[in-house]
Amino acid sequence: MRGNIILRVASKLLIPCILLFALYVQFHGDFGPGGGFQAGVIFGSAFILYALIVNIESARRAVPAVVSRVALALGLLLYAGVGVAGMFLGGRYLNYSVLAEVPTTGQHLGITLIELGVGITVAAAMITVFYVFAGEER
Repeated sequence: MRGNIILRVASKLLIPCILLFALYVQFHGDFGPGGGFQAGVIFGSAFILYALIVNIESARRAVPAVVSRVALALGLLLYAGVGVAGMFLGGRYLNYSVLAEVPTTGQHLGITLIELGVGITVAAAMITVFYVFAGEER
């Protein structure tokens, strides 16, 4: 697809919009449809579009395989860490109410962090799976 100038120009215009939409879905997910999983898929698809249109070597320079693996672990640790933090603060696992003095503030903070962990994990998983299927995993 490197020879098709229309696809290259259109994708270079659309990829920033796709990434911005992923951020919108990520941080608006607790108020409406969306959340971490959907945002992670949108973010991963923008990266995969970039890799398909430009080339996989450029994509590997942007997000090396080791970075996607670390992001997988960090997203999972963020998700689990919010649950453990709730336990240390006197609640049950994933009880967000104890994360702040006002229970509703703690719930909002907890769900935002949980959704962020899910979004990071899903985006990193999509990128890692793409690398494996593209035969570029090292």
